[in-house]
Amino acid sequence: MNMDVSLREPVSVLAGGLPFLGHALEFRRDPVSLIQRGRDRFGDIFSFVLFGRRVHVMTGPAGNAAFFKAPDDVLSPREAYQFTVPIFGKGVAYDVAPEIMSAQLELVHPALRDERMQTYAGFIAAEAETYLKRWGESGSIDLLAAMNEITIYAAGRCLIGAEFRSALSKEFVGLYHSLEGGINLVAFFTPHLPLPAMLRRDRARRRVVELISMLAAARRRAAGESDDFLSTLMTARDPGGNPLSDDTITGLLLTLLFAGQHTSAVLATWTGILLLQNPVHIERVLAEQHVVLDQQRLTLATLKQLVYLEACIKEAERLHPPLVMLMRKAVKPFVFEGSTIPAGDLVLVSPAVSHRIANVFAAPASYDPQRFLPGREEDRRTAYGLIGFGGGKHRCIGLAFAYQQVKVIWSVLLRRFELTLADPHPRPDFSTFVIGPRAPCIVHYRRRK
Repeated sequence: MNMDVSLREPVSVLAGGLPFLGHALEFRRDPVSLIQRGRDRFGDIFSFVLFGRRVHVMTGPAGNAAFFKAPDDVLSPREAYQFTVPIFGKGVAYDVAPEIMSAQLELVHPALRDERMQTYAGFIAAEAETYLKRWGESGSIDLLAAMNEITIYAAGRCLIGAEFRSALSKEFVGLYHSLEGGINLVAFFTPHLPLPAMLRRDRARRRVVELISMLAAARRRAAGESDDFLSTLMTARDPGGNPLSDDTITGLLLTLLFAGQHTSAVLATWTGILLLQNPVHIERVLAEQHVVLDQQRLTLATLKQLVYLEACIKEAERLHPPLVMLMRKAVKPFVFEGSTIPAGDLVLVSPAVSHRIANVFAAPASYDPQRFLPGREEDRRTAYGLIGFGGGKHRCIGLAFAYQQVKVIWSVLLRRFELTLADPHPRPDFSTFVIGPRAPCIVHYRRRK
């Protein structure tokens, strides 16, 4: 491929923008509209300028496939996601070579196996029930804030343990919020700029290490066994046979928390918003709930039987993917559809744009969960059609956990309450990296009799 790079055409460039900033202002305001405009003008590949950097956009199944299949030494996620290093820590995830990151992710896999997920189902249901007891008979809540709180508590209980949930989780909610605040457009290009959000992020990271170290020390003194992922990491060994440091343990826990919580809260919120906008589907979900759950308790096995609810979650992932773009850095020249992407440039795919292509999903602007049911399964007709959680070897490790959390939360919530949106058309908030609705997203509720 590289032998004839000099003979290839350059990538078409989207006109407009400002000197140096390029399209940064429009990108920050609404990146999806910017990318859609470029696709409408140029097709599956085009480029634009962002803070002096060229960004190449690949869309459609062919572009998605080329992006996800490219070797890491050609399109590098590690080079693109350096802004996560201050959050996850040095020597963890995107701060290490791909083969070391793969070895670290192998340590994460036990937390996501069926036997652990079976236990998690009960923990998540208990957290949802406990949270909803505070609501009373009727009232109003910010749906995104509620989903964030439930999923943080649930993920903390599942992954870090019962003592974390009982003693430290309230402080951790604030710390986690500060860590999330360090993920923004400025941090993407200059992750160590001493802005207030970055300084809060760094203070929060140090405090989280202290909290996890305290828990680990208490576990070692007690010499007992626990059913959570913290214990798994405490007994793990690095490739040299050495125990993991508390800083590395914290980094891996945060990596898994961000993979399993951050997207879960946003996906749960959009799932609820779309159902409330299309209440006929709530009746279908509740009918399925009565068949599956009236005579059985909520377990991993019964969750797998909630096929219609899962279709509603998939449709939320399609219409409002938590990550509207996924990034790589070209470390070698890369050719796609006759155009050359030079080394050093950024490359992205956009789930938000690719999920609304008519020859992939029928009537793509319409809310239609049935497109994912057996017999249609539009997501399986085209490879790399549904990419809300990535694709290929870099598919999000937290996907199954995210879907489990959303299924449990809405199974509990819809059976307990009737809900309506205060604003029937919430708009996305593009100021964050994981795109939820603009705050506050108010929902009125009334307990079912």
